[in-house]
Amino acid sequence: MTEYFPEVPDIEYQGPDSDEELAFDYYDPDKHVGDKTMKEHLRFAVSFWHAFTGDGSDPFGAPTMQRPWDDIEDPMEKSRARIEANFELLDKLGIEYFCYHDRDLAPRGDSIEESNEYLDEIVPLIKEKIDETGIGVLFGSAELFAEPKYAVGAASSPSADVFAHAGAQVKKALEVTNELGGEGFCLWGGREGYKTLLNTDMGLEQDNVARFLTMVADHADDIGFEGQLMLEPKPKEPMKFQYDHDAATIHAFLQKYDLDDRFTLNIETNHATLADRPFAHELRYARTNDILGSIDANQGDKLVGWDTDEFPFSLRDHTLAMYELLQDGGISPGGINFDAKLRRESFEPVDLVHGHITGMDTYARALEAAHALKESGELEEFVEDRYSSYDEGIGQRIVDGDVDLADLEEYTLDNDVPHPESGREEKLNALLNRYILEA
Repeated sequence: MTEYFPEVPDIEYQGPDSDEELAFDYYDPDKHVGDKTMKEHLRFAVSFWHAFTGDGSDPFGAPTMQRPWDDIEDPMEKSRARIEANFELLDKLGIEYFCYHDRDLAPRGDSIEESNEYLDEIVPLIKEKIDETGIGVLFGSAELFAEPKYAVGAASSPSADVFAHAGAQVKKALEVTNELGGEGFCLWGGREGYKTLLNTDMGLEQDNVARFLTMVADHADDIGFEGQLMLEPKPKEPMKFQYDHDAATIHAFLQKYDLDDRFTLNIETNHATLADRPFAHELRYARTNDILGSIDANQGDKLVGWDTDEFPFSLRDHTLAMYELLQDGGISPGGINFDAKLRRESFEPVDLVHGHITGMDTYARALEAAHALKESGELEEFVEDRYSSYDEGIGQRIVDGDVDLADLEEYTLDNDVPHPESGREEKLNALLNRYILEA
């Protein structure tokens, strides 16, 4: 059997003082943080699309990646090689899940029938590798954005034929994910939006997206799919105005169409950046509204206007993210999928390993800092004290819905002008830094 990463050993925890480059400094899968091991907390996954089909191209440059399967001419043989390489890399990294789009796994055919035949041909190999390694599918997805037919959307397309084709493609992708034992299915509406209102029927498009999602949820029930169905917020790029802009936008959409009990959200770090939201904000909104499903882990460059999908390395941002997950009781049955790609200049196969080690170590370090912060209770105590006026008196009556504007007027006339206390933001930033440094 071909080995695609022969220079890469099984990656193990060796600590920050080790001189070994291909080793974890902070991620120790069996180390307990609270009542769970790091592996149980973090539930890492590799995104097939970046790791095995990404080529290093960008809007201004040609492909740069060098991969062992590049010279394989037969499309099905190349797909088989990528799948073998996927399971080899995950096994060496100790990662137990991967995520994919349908068109990542097998070649794109000239028709939906041919594409389905290619998928049917490749699925037995994937099932064999799952059985052999114990590595499973965190979530599957359908690629409804790359082909020319989806240039102006899939479910939101002005063409009923495109809508129908997208439905047929999702049906097959969902069935494949179910057959592979996937724990979730994610719909990323990469082009569900519009460029100009001059040629757009927004009401019909949004109604059609809702109709499409209802069909997806119904089919999941029909085939006995027990995983979670997820939507992924994405504010822009490629569409100027997208209907899935951020967590709150999607939540309002789901509530409008009575779909909020059928879908959760897959929150991506870089998409939050593009929406001008902190990553922790999107997680906080999703968890407080009980729609947090999973995470696409990466980070963006605020100096660049598109989705750069860098491997995560910011301890501050990801400590705040892990704090949200711990407050939510964990991410299961979702996970932390590295929807991250190498820089064009990092083109050798071993760079894939370095990228994932960096991301895994970042989340491990952030997990320990967030857990220590949560266990101390310092931040929660400050917040509870800041809002303590709602625990009694007029505040309690407001919370209970026991007052109207006349009551508030009467209370205000009988009391002095209020003087709010300091928010102590600088002090709390120092508190966060302390836990990051001491983790």
